[in-house]
Formats: sequence, C-alpha cells, structure tokens
Amino acid sequence: MVLIQQLDRSPSTRPASTIVPVADSHEHRITMRTPDRPPRLVTRSLDSAGPAPDRRGRQYRGTDSYDDVEPHLAALAAMDPDHPGREVLRKNIIAQCVPLADHIARRYSGRGEWDDDLMQVARIGVIHAVDRFDPTRGSSFVAFAVPTVMGEVRRHFRDKTWAVRVPRRTKEIQLMIGDTVERLAQRNGRMPKSREIAAELTLPVEEVVQALVAANGYQTTPMSTLPGTDSEENTATALAERVGVEEPRYEQVEQFLAVQPLVQQLPERERRVLGMRFFEYRTQTQIAQELGISQMQVSRILSRTLDRLREQVYAEVGDTAPAA
Repeated sequence: MVLIQQLDRSPSTRPASTIVPVADSHEHRITMRTPDRPPRLVTRSLDSAGPAPDRRGRQYRGTDSYDDVEPHLAALAAMDPDHPGREVLRKNIIAQCVPLADHIARRYSGRGEWDDDLMQVARIGVIHAVDRFDPTRGSSFVAFAVPTVMGEVRRHFRDKTWAVRVPRRTKEIQLMIGDTVERLAQRNGRMPKSREIAAELTLPVEEVVQALVAANGYQTTPMSTLPGTDSEENTATALAERVGVEEPRYEQVEQFLAVQPLVQQLPERERRVLGMRFFEYRTQTQIAQELGISQMQVSRILSRTLDRLREQVYAEVGDTAPAA
C-alpha cells in the first residue's frame, strides 16, 4: 500500500518553511513546518480503486509523470518572495525537473551543437518554467514546461549557433523552408523551385532566395581541419593547402612602407618625377614636357633617384644592393 502524505490546507496555518525530500518509487510526501509546532502531515492511503485525483480533478499517473511536482509548485506560489524556505523549495523543484530538460535536449542532439551546451540551455528553460508556472490557471506543469524548454532551445539555435550574423526575419524564413521543401517534394515528386516555395509560404521570391543563400552561413568550414584524401599517402589535407595561395601584394605593402620615409627626404624635383612616373603613370616624354627639360634628363633623374633609394633600403636591412 502506497502512502501519500499531503499538505494540511487548513486556513489557520500558514507554512513558514518547507522541506521537500526526494521522491522515490514508493512514496510521495510533502512536509510542511509551521513556526509554532512540529511538521504537520495528513496521510491518506490508496486502495486498489486507482490513484487519487489532485485538487483540479486530474489523477497522478505514477513516477513517469511530473504531477507530483505540482503540489510543490503550489506551495512555492503560496510563499512570500522573501520567505526563508522559498529558495530551498525552489531548488528542490528545479532539481527534480532536470531529467525533463535533459530529455528535451537529447531530442536536438546531432545538429552541430555540443550536448552539454544543449542541456545547459534546456535546464535554463526549466528554471524559467518553474518561475513562471501559475498553478491557478488549471494546466499541468508538463504542458507548460515542455513548450517553455523547447522554446529556449530553439532560441539558442536561432540566436547563438549561426557563424555569420543573419537578420532574424531571414532566420525565421529559413526555418520554415525545411518543412515546406519536404511537403512540396512529396506532393510534386521532385525538389521544388524557389518560386514554388515562395508561393507555398506566400512570401516574396527575393526573401526566400535570400534565406536559402543565408543557410550557407549557419556553419563555417575551418580551413585548417577539413579532412581530405591524398592520392599517395591517403592522409588528411587541410583546405588551406589545397586552395590557399600567397598574396603577392603583401610584399608590395612592405616595400612601400620601407621606401616611404626615404622618398620624403628627396628633393622636390626628384619626388615630383617619381610621382608622375610611378603614380600618375606618365611617360618620360610627358614628364619632360611638364618640367621643361629633355627626356634624357628625366631618364637620368629616375635612374639616379632609384639607385639611391635602393642603396638606402638595403643599408637599413644590412644587405648589399644587387648590381643594376
């Protein structure tokens, strides 16, 4: 025979602190402690006629259900926010509901997120469910907690798991596209086109195309850890080794930074000749006409200036300039 120890709900007593032991498979009990007397219990035995209904007429369905948490939640709601036993009761309720969070988190495993992260998010959802549940509304705790936890996990996937920042509207459309594509593929016997998806969702084609393209930004591919197959050694090959190339302009930037302070020390006419030749891309004849000198003089100025800059650059790095 199973004994259920229930709260004494007499109006003359108001619980001052609550101790909730962990429920086992044989007993469900709640102990209420009042300030002026020891714990007061009301015990009722169950016969073979079936489980007893709770105060809303629903019946406890055994240890597979979380109905036994609801009297705890009712006691929690009846306490004042600054009650010394409220936090202890709240922690016990949350601990008892942790398996529910883990069960929901496992439903979303295998989608690119660590299981530990999903369990943490789901447990945060359980905390929100415990804090927001209102026993006076008549719904069961599980009916309220499951959507709350699932919503928390889905928000995590929507807001925290994208590798590239995508507008929220685009994310929402991208989530709707999956079910729509599957439904249209079964109906038409082929993969649907973007305009068919847009017509099914009653959305502009541009938004659907944008959502399809944005799906590529959900998860990035590391260039250093992508496995590949080497034809000779059959070993992993990094993506950077297959598609990466050296950027030639990096060396040009280094050369520019090395020469810039030396160019600023040149006389005015030599700086002007270098500017017209290498930045304005003028010919020596055009430079000569601009300065009123011969083309041969322009050639000598350029040759003398470049040789001086070359010697100064190699002198700074402790090397010898190669012969022209």
